Amino acid sequence: MRRILAPLADRTTYLRWTCLILGGALAMPYMMVGTILAALTGALEARAYPLVSIDPLVFAAVLPLIGTTGLFLPVRALELTAARGLLGARVDPAPHRPGRTWAERRRTAAWFTLHLGAGAVMAGATLALVPFAVWLILLPVFGDPLGFLGGHLAPGWDSVWGPAAGVATLVLLVHAVSGTGALLARLAPVLLGPSPADRLAATEERARRLAVRNRLARELHDSVGHALSVVTVQAGAAGLLLERDPEAARAALDAIEESARAALEDLDHVLGVLREEAGGDRVPARTLADLPELLRSTGAAAEIDGDLAALPALVSREAYRMAQEALTNAIRHGAGAVRLAVAVRDDRLELSVRNRLRAPASHAGAHGHGHGGGRGHGDERGGGGRGLAGMRERAALLGGAVEAGATGEEWRVTARLPLRGEHP
Repeated sequence: MRRILAPLADRTTYLRWTCLILGGALAMPYMMVGTILAALTGALEARAYPLVSIDPLVFAAVLPLIGTTGLFLPVRALELTAARGLLGARVDPAPHRPGRTWAERRRTAAWFTLHLGAGAVMAGATLALVPFAVWLILLPVFGDPLGFLGGHLAPGWDSVWGPAAGVATLVLLVHAVSGTGALLARLAPVLLGPSPADRLAATEERARRLAVRNRLARELHDSVGHALSVVTVQAGAAGLLLERDPEAARAALDAIEESARAALEDLDHVLGVLREEAGGDRVPARTLADLPELLRSTGAAAEIDGDLAALPALVSREAYRMAQEALTNAIRHGAGAVRLAVAVRDDRLELSVRNRLRAPASHAGAHGHGHGGGRGHGDERGGGGRGLAGMRERAALLGGAVEAGATGEEWRVTARLPLRGEHP
C-alpha cells in the first residue's frame, strides 16, 4: 500500500506532470492543423467541433510533423530547461560549437517528438479522467441522470461504489504520469545531453589542456628555476669577489644579466603557449642551438660531438631543457667545475652532466640510492623532488631514458634520446 501511495506524496511526480502538460500544450497547434487537414480531405467525418475532436489516426499522423519541425526550430534550450527544472534530469552541457550538427538536430527532434507525444497523451488523460473521477466520487450524491454509464443510476446505495472507483482512477492516473515522467527523465540525458562522440571529444580536449598545463609547469620549472639558481650563485660569488677581484665580479654580474634575460625570453615563450589559441605571437622555444648561451651563464665546460643543428626539433627542445635542469642541480647542490658532454650518434643523442659531490651527507645519500635509480641533486636537497622526475618524463615521451647516480666522488646524470626524425 505504501508503494502504491508513494507517487501521490512525491513532489517530483507533480513537477513531471507539469512538464507533460507543457508538452501537451505545445502539441495542440499540431493537433489542430492535423484535424483541419483531415476534415478538409474527408479523412474524418464532419463533427460539431472539429478543432477539439481528437482521433488516434490524426495524432499518429502529426508525430512526423513534430519531428520535422524539431529539426529546425530552436527548441533545444526550452527542452533543456524543462528537462532539468521539471523532470529533474541531470543533463550534461553539450560542447560549444559554432553551429548545430545534424546528429544533435536528430536527437533534439526525437526528444521533441517524444515530449510532445507523451505530453499530449497524458494531458488528454488528465483533462478527461480528472473530471470523470470527480464525477464518480460524487455519484452517490447526484447519481447518473445523464446516463454516462449506460443507465440512470439513482443517488444512494446503488452508486456507493462510485467514490472507490473515482479514487482508483486518480491513483492509476498518477502512476501513469509518474511512470511516463520517469521514462522521460531517463531518456533526457541520452537525447539532450552530449553524445558518446561529444564526450570523447571533451575528454580529449581535457587531456590536451592537461598536457599543455603540465608542459607549462615543466617549462617554468626548468627555465625560471635555472635562472634563479644561476642568479643566486653568481650573486654570491660577485659579493665575495667584488673587492679583491673586480673583473671576476663583473663577469658574475654579466652572467646574472644574461640568465635573467634568458629567463624573460623563456617566460615569453610560456606565455606564448597560452596566447597561441587566441592567435597571439609565440616566441620560439629554445633548443640545443642555444647551448652556448646556457654554458656562458653557468660557467660549465662542454664537450660537443656532432651536429646539433641537424637534430629533430622536438629532441633538441627537450634535450635543452634536460641539460638546463641537470646544470641547475649541479650548480645548486654540487661543488667544483661542472662538465657537460653532448654526443650525436647514428640513432641517438647522449647528454651527460657531472660534477663533484659537495658534502659527505650528499655523498652517502647518493650511494644509498645507487646508480640509475637514485635521486639527483635536486631530488635530495631541492625541496620539491621534481627535477629528475621531470627529466625522466621528458625522456620517456621520446622513448629514451635518464640515469642518475654517484660514481666515486662525482654525481652524473646521463640522458639517451632516440633520433627518429621529426616528432609530432
